[in-house]
Amino acid sequence: MATVRSATERRELLKEVYEEARNCVRCQLHQTRTTVVFGAGNADADLMFVGEAPGANEDRMGLPFVGQAGKLLDKLLGEIGMERKDVFICNTLKCRPPDNRDPHPREIESCQDYLRRQVDLIEPVVICTLGNFATKLLRGDPTGISRLHGREEVHVIGTRAVRLYPLYHPAAALYTPSTLETLRADFGRIPELLAVGPPEQPVGAEPLPAVPDEADLVPEGAPAGPEPPADDQQAEQLGLF
Repeated sequence: MATVRSATERRELLKEVYEEARNCVRCQLHQTRTTVVFGAGNADADLMFVGEAPGANEDRMGLPFVGQAGKLLDKLLGEIGMERKDVFICNTLKCRPPDNRDPHPREIESCQDYLRRQVDLIEPVVICTLGNFATKLLRGDPTGISRLHGREEVHVIGTRAVRLYPLYHPAAALYTPSTLETLRADFGRIPELLAVGPPEQPVGAEPLPAVPDEADLVPEGAPAGPEPPADDQQAEQLGLF
């Protein structure tokens, strides 16, 4: 059964996970990264977004979704009465794969514990997976986003049951009006999913789903971004301090 903790306790524990992740050497990506991209936003959010992996500018800044795809994400949030500060945004990988190549299974396996603990400590009600990669990984199934988008499912991530809600990646909607229209319609259902509240929680802890075959994981594009903030500004933007 999931441990009941106060918001303050959960925030302090999340800081510890952040400190562990920023010094992580579990896989080879620590040799090529510039910065660990732990995630950013509200550490007590009911809504979490999970993408694939940091791009070049995220790696430079240490923050997720800082380019055009991130701006579209912000716009779509605004259309449902929310802001980035109301949600938590992260990726399945915390370090950028060189040249934005596909994440390797060993890298995914090494990072799963960080994502599991983020879910356990933030306690989101709804997790929106952005694009094919995150959707296939968190569902443990190769079914593509075109068949799953906008369809809520209950899944256990770590010790917590959440409403998993697959969405097209914002990058896929930047230059395709039909995809943007679909993404906007799917976004429109988020408030009602949040209003339903969390699903019944499991009795015992469960692991994340098994990593799908590498061929089934489709990479996302890398967004661009502005200049990196100072360390104290970055920590503040992470929503942990």
